[in-house]
Amino acid sequence: MKVERVKGTRDFLPEEMAKRRWVFERIREVFERYNFTEVLTPTFEYTELFKLRSGEEVVKQLYAFLDKGGRDISLRPDMTSSVARLYVNSFQTAPKPIKWYYIANMFRYEEPQSGRYREFWQAGVELIGSDKVEADAEVIALFVESYLSTGLEDFTVNIGDRILLDEFAKMLGVEDDIGLMRLIDKKDKLSREEFVKALRDFGLDEEGVEKVLSLIEIKGNPDEVLPKAEELFKSEEARAEIGRLYELVDLLDSYGVSRWIRIDLGIARGFDYYTSVVFEAIAPNDIGIGSIGGGGRYDNLIEVFGGKPTPATGFAIGLERLIPILEWKGLIPEVKLRPDVYVIPIGNEREIKKTAVEVLSALRRAGIKADIELTGRKLRKALDYAGRLKVPYVVLIGRRDLEKGNVTIRDMESGEQIVVKKEEAVGELTKLLGV
Repeated sequence: MKVERVKGTRDFLPEEMAKRRWVFERIREVFERYNFTEVLTPTFEYTELFKLRSGEEVVKQLYAFLDKGGRDISLRPDMTSSVARLYVNSFQTAPKPIKWYYIANMFRYEEPQSGRYREFWQAGVELIGSDKVEADAEVIALFVESYLSTGLEDFTVNIGDRILLDEFAKMLGVEDDIGLMRLIDKKDKLSREEFVKALRDFGLDEEGVEKVLSLIEIKGNPDEVLPKAEELFKSEEARAEIGRLYELVDLLDSYGVSRWIRIDLGIARGFDYYTSVVFEAIAPNDIGIGSIGGGGRYDNLIEVFGGKPTPATGFAIGLERLIPILEWKGLIPEVKLRPDVYVIPIGNEREIKKTAVEVLSALRRAGIKADIELTGRKLRKALDYAGRLKVPYVVLIGRRDLEKGNVTIRDMESGEQIVVKKEEAVGELTKLLGV
């Protein structure tokens, strides 16, 4: 059998890992600035957890299996369910709100395509314990600033509302409102003809189809869209929800992120557990990537998992979608995968090697990224190797250096060399490197 990588997964080489770590740390820094603290749950959960959230059909999208004890287990497809389970298990009496974040890998049994893999990473937050619009604003502002932290500015965060969509389903006389939401959620993945056919197959007549097509066109700047929503929706509940959206938009303006905010009444989001405000981020690109993250309010999920009724809201950023866009735009800094100093002992004498290690260790303790010749290359080949690595400085230690207590520092770009006392090497290299 040929040993290969599993379909839908990837190997990340050092350069790719350095880029990913750069993105992770930019986002982590913003999460913590907003006073979210990090959690990590098990990679697998009982499959029942995900069935409770989304029904039996979800198993088709899971890596579900029986473990050696006969337990029905699934690799996590997202973190919201696991975080909600963690809250129900141990934190129901904790002071509210709880503000948690995560950066972790997920698993879904889907057909791989651009920006979609069977193992993928997400960075997200969950804010548990507040039903106030202020909590929605806090989370959406953080969502915007997370993307800004990576240098991305050409994107929008489109906000919709499940309460308004439920109201719309009632206006159409549709009983299966969840089914309609799932159809609307797929609209961007279908051609207009395919979408219209799907609506007809769902059971809508021509008038109903036209109303859906009109609804999904109600999108744009909040000051243009919300008045249209007031004209369309007349029920008391819908009016109250539109009022909440007006307040949300005002708060986001105070956060300084209104430039990126749009209202889109056709956003449903894929998960059935969203209850009110939903949102997603879109960054225009030519590489076939759609939404780069999303979230919303889920006030019923914790109760579904056996907890006391508890409001919550959150989001997840799709890192497998964000990172290719950042690379496409040239926003990730050039990766430097090399030491700043390379130490080369000249010869095989034990004292020379010991001195080389002493210098190496002193450099590392001073915070300088340093490496040492480990394969026994002769001087010329060791210098060639350092040149291929593009190391700026090499420290040479030979018999004559050792006898005088010196080391030789070579500038690899100019070829110039200086001789300094061994104990002065760290200070000299610190100056040369500007650190």
